[in-house]
Amino acid sequence: MILFRLLLITQVVYFSQQISFGDDSITYHAQGYGGAVAAEDSRAVEAGIAMLKNEGNATDAAVAVMLAASVVDYGMFSIGSEIPFMIYDKKSGRVKTLSGLGSAPLDESSMKIYYEEGIPADGGMRAVPVPGAVHLFFTALIEYGTMSFSEVAAPTLKILDQGGEDWYDELAITIRKLIERESNYKGSRKDKLKASRDRFYRGDIANELVDYYEKGGGFLKLRDLREHRTLIEDPVSIKYRGYTILKCGTWTQGPYLSQTLKILEGFDLKSMGHLSGDYIHVLAESLKLGLADRDHYYGDPRFVKVPMNELLSDQYTELRRKLVNMKSASLEVRPGDPINMKALTNNPSKYRPGPGGTTTCVVADKWGNFVAATPSGNPPYNICEPLGIAHGNRLRSLNTAKGHPNRIEPGKRPRITLTPTLVMKDGIPIMGISVAGGDLQDQTTLNCLLNFIEFGMKPEKAVTASRFSTRHHENSFDPAALRTVGVLGGLTLNESINKDVLKDLSERGHRVSTTGGPIAYPVMVYYDKEMNQFYAAGDPKANRHAAVIEPVKNK
Repeated sequence: MILFRLLLITQVVYFSQQISFGDDSITYHAQGYGGAVAAEDSRAVEAGIAMLKNEGNATDAAVAVMLAASVVDYGMFSIGSEIPFMIYDKKSGRVKTLSGLGSAPLDESSMKIYYEEGIPADGGMRAVPVPGAVHLFFTALIEYGTMSFSEVAAPTLKILDQGGEDWYDELAITIRKLIERESNYKGSRKDKLKASRDRFYRGDIANELVDYYEKGGGFLKLRDLREHRTLIEDPVSIKYRGYTILKCGTWTQGPYLSQTLKILEGFDLKSMGHLSGDYIHVLAESLKLGLADRDHYYGDPRFVKVPMNELLSDQYTELRRKLVNMKSASLEVRPGDPINMKALTNNPSKYRPGPGGTTTCVVADKWGNFVAATPSGNPPYNICEPLGIAHGNRLRSLNTAKGHPNRIEPGKRPRITLTPTLVMKDGIPIMGISVAGGDLQDQTTLNCLLNFIEFGMKPEKAVTASRFSTRHHENSFDPAALRTVGVLGGLTLNESINKDVLKDLSERGHRVSTTGGPIAYPVMVYYDKEMNQFYAAGDPKANRHAAVIEPVKNK
């Protein structure tokens, strides 16, 4: 056994030696061939590039990126947190979404306490869901990857072994336990991965986690870990200007972007002009309508019937589009009634809406696979020190309002803000977008996506152009049963936007404010089929990075 462990360590070290961190050639944008990676920290980008260079596919690279991000982007994401993951799988020719999201405790008795005392809003142990990220890593590798966990974890171990926070050593030991189980198990690559995953959710690591939950006053039990699954689901899909836009389901906020795009397709945005008063106004008003429906209807579709077909229907879209007044900004929260095909519901105040930490990951490979994921931790963290595993507090994205689609229930996933995007054209994936920024994520996705579709901007320009967001929505991190509106009509714009435009918007009734910093934190990867080239970029103001396998020289 000792000899085997030495061989295992040697194997991991050998692979790690092929990874060189601190590559100053990695900047905020890249163009070239052979595959692309866009993420936050340059070391996470390097981890993904290392997998692609070693003939790993987009899934292998994405898992390596996210594992590294759990260390180098700590505060944005942690290994015990959550990930929505979207993949176009070249082999099947299909897009699937993977829910790397933990759920509420299965214990019925805990619900009574939540309903009576509320869900902690300050990151307490009772706001911790089942850790979903690790199960997602293994499930993605099993279903769509080609590499071992040992291989994709090598860059992260290299980072941890260099030293840093006081939990680095403990997390390195935990990762090596998973590698040990994988390597010792007899069977296929997939069998080994399943065995390693089971050590985390069913073995000694699970027992240590449960001990930590119980000592901290949490409600999670061994049953919660044993029964946790990474759900593989079909995406929500719409057409916009000849492109297919794909989002995760209503366990995320993603489909409201789909609703917003359907409303916007009835306007000639290009003729309005980029960042004109009309353009910003119509986008803001359409976003408000999409967000109102998000807050009124969305929840885990395993528990609530979300009228998604009706929400995305042409008939309902037309009704909602007519609510956009080009002369004035709405100062009301206006969910619709898709079941009865009414532009507005008869009871808009039933669940009164009101106004984190997240990182980013997009990967494309030379074989045509495409991944977009939005890993998040939502600090403050709760850290299981013996294992070096930090947990977020995503249960605070649920609420306790009786009858609400996002009310906490045993085993229910919170409706999260995390919302990656994939875009198809002529049957092939051409773009992935990931944005950090809570409720601003899909608002920034909309800015970047339209920069590309309507105005022909490549990622380098699309992610750096001035943008805006509305604050006319619910705060998705407020677990209160009844929430209040943050800023009705609130509109935040980059201060670089023309002052006459700001004045115009104010005169229409928008409550305008400006910022010199980034509005959310986007990364994009675009594949140009005609040129067989990848364009990758992340907003440099948000400290995002990108790289390709074979850069175009003298571009």
